Amino acid sequence: MTQEKSKSIGLPLIISIIAISFSSIFVKWSEASASIMAMYRMLFASLLLTPMVWQNRQELRKINKKTALFLFFSGVFLAFHFVLWFGSLKFTTVASSTVILTLQPIISLIGGFFLFKERTTASALLTMGIAIIGAMMIGWGDFGLSQEAMLGDLLSFFSVIAVVGYLLIGQTVVKQLSHWIYSFCVFSCASIVLVIFNFSTNVSFTGYSANDWGIFLLLAIVPTVSHVINNWLMNYVNATTISMSILGEPVGSTILAYFILRERLTAWQIAGGVIVLIGVFLFLIQRQKRLAVHEPFHMKKTGS
Repeated sequence: MTQEKSKSIGLPLIISIIAISFSSIFVKWSEASASIMAMYRMLFASLLLTPMVWQNRQELRKINKKTALFLFFSGVFLAFHFVLWFGSLKFTTVASSTVILTLQPIISLIGGFFLFKERTTASALLTMGIAIIGAMMIGWGDFGLSQEAMLGDLLSFFSVIAVVGYLLIGQTVVKQLSHWIYSFCVFSCASIVLVIFNFSTNVSFTGYSANDWGIFLLLAIVPTVSHVINNWLMNYVNATTISMSILGEPVGSTILAYFILRERLTAWQIAGGVIVLIGVFLFLIQRQKRLAVHEPFHMKKTGS
């Protein structure tokens, strides 16, 4: 890859990280419940995808009963992910919650081991152990602050398990449909699940301030921009490289939370966060090397 191409890819990647980093800030700004924020985020995101879905509407015919079932359960897990993660931000700091989210590739590997008997290496297990120790340090540091902060850490961790479930279920279906159709179907299913949840728990659908409605819309737009950019970047770099960008979210979110929300961190939180990031970074590097040996990646559209 040429230096010019690296620069052209670097700027969109930075924009993507900044966009996704604002997600936790938006949640903190809203007074609405986690389930309502999640519902309107999925609902508005589905509506915003409608023009692209209309252009690719012929693909809807590919969806059979089995595929529809997978799409539905993928949406169920995605709904749980947003409710749990948004809920975690009500109790703990942006830094703690977003750093725990970076455990996603590690939890995914563990899920792959138990569900698909995927094997791993000793070095991967070592880096996983480093990251998990860091996550435990974050929890210990938050426990020193309050039991509510510890609850927030647990909710964030459970949200990681939920999003891994969403990814494991959808990893075969997404290959059968375009990204637009897949995203629309999953977002719509998540919206339906969240509507039912909020209705059954007597959560009000209306009566929110203009600020909250603005937050709902921003949650649907800004993080989606990050996903669109990452999909475009897949034309130039491999998935593991994109995965590295998840390490930028807690850094960006923490900086924004410091200046915008005036959140402060304890020494234990900082130390634990650094250890998690180091562990996940080493894990992704190790996995990238393993993929390079077993499944070489051929660059596309780079001219190199």
